Amino acid sequence: MARKKSRGYSGIGGQAVLEGIMMKNAEKYAVAVRKQNGEIVVEPENYQGILHGSKIKEIPFVRGIFNFVDSMILGMRCLNYSASFYEEEDPSQTGGGGKGDKLLTALVTCFSVALALGVFVVLPYYLASLFEGFVRNASLMAIIEGGIRILIFILYVWGISAMKDIRRLYRYHGAEHKCINCIERGRPLTVNNVQHSSRLHRRCGTSFLFFVLFVSIILFFFIRVENPVEKVVLRILLMPVVAGISYEIIQLAGRTNNILVRIISAPGMLIQRMTTKEPDKAMIEVAIAAVEAVFDWRTYLREFYGYEPDGNGSDDVQGRTSRLMREELEDI
Repeated sequence: MARKKSRGYSGIGGQAVLEGIMMKNAEKYAVAVRKQNGEIVVEPENYQGILHGSKIKEIPFVRGIFNFVDSMILGMRCLNYSASFYEEEDPSQTGGGGKGDKLLTALVTCFSVALALGVFVVLPYYLASLFEGFVRNASLMAIIEGGIRILIFILYVWGISAMKDIRRLYRYHGAEHKCINCIERGRPLTVNNVQHSSRLHRRCGTSFLFFVLFVSIILFFFIRVENPVEKVVLRILLMPVVAGISYEIIQLAGRTNNILVRIISAPGMLIQRMTTKEPDKAMIEVAIAAVEAVFDWRTYLREFYGYEPDGNGSDDVQGRTSRLMREELEDI
C-alpha cells in the first residue's frame, strides 16, 4: 500500500541524559542508559505531571506553561537517574522518585528557572540599558534588548559545547532526533534507517527556547512601562505568557510543513546544528531501546503509512537515498 503522507506526527518526544536517552509518549516515559559494562538498562515509568486530569491543561496558550514545567521536572528526574549509574549508590534507589528525590528535583528546577530568568531576561535588559544614553528611541531599545537576549543564548549554547561531556550529550541528543525522524518519515526503526535520518527536528526543545526568545521580543516591543523596576518585573511576569505562545507555535511546527512554518522554524533548526551531533551506532541502539519501551512503531507504520515492515524491520520502499536527501533539505 502507498504511504499516506511524507511526514507523520508520532507525538513522542524526549531528551538526552548522561550516557542515555529519555523518551516520552503521553504519560509513559522510559530512560535507557548504557552502563559502563556496555549493558543497556531501560527503566519505564509513568509521569502524570502537575494538575493531572485538570481541564486547565487542555486550554490552548495555557497548557504550554504547565507542559514546560512538567518537562523541567521530568528532565531533572531523568538526569539524576542516569547520573546514578556513575555514582556509588544503587540506581534503583533513584528511579522510583521518593519524597527526598522529588523535593530535590523541585528545588533544582526552581533554581534553574530562577537562573534562566536572570541570565536570559534580567541580564539582557541591564546590558541594553547601557545604550540608553546613546539611543533615545524606545522601539529601537526593545530590538537591541531582544538581539542581546538571542546573542547570549547562542553564546551560551556554543560555549557549553566546548565541554567534552556536553559534546557527548549532544550526540545522544542527535540520536533522539534521528529516531523520531525515522519513525515520522515512515521508516522502520533500525540502526541503519536511524543513521540515515536527519538529526534536526522542529519540535526540539532548542527550537522551543528560540521561539521563547523571539516571542518575548515581540511582546516586550508592544508592552512597555517606564519605571526600570516595573520593566524587570513585567518581563518576568510575562514569561509564562511567552512560554504558552511558544508552545503552540512549536506544536504547529511539528504537525505542518507549509512555507511559513519552515521559515519561522529555520533559526531554531540552525541552532540545533550546535546542540545535536552525529551519534555512533551504540548511541542509536540506546535511543531505539528507549523508543521501543514507550512506543509501538510497527503499529504506527501500519496504521499511519499503511504497510507492514518485515520481521527484521527493514524498509522495502524504493529510492530511499534520494528521498532522504530531499527530506534533509526540507528540515533546514
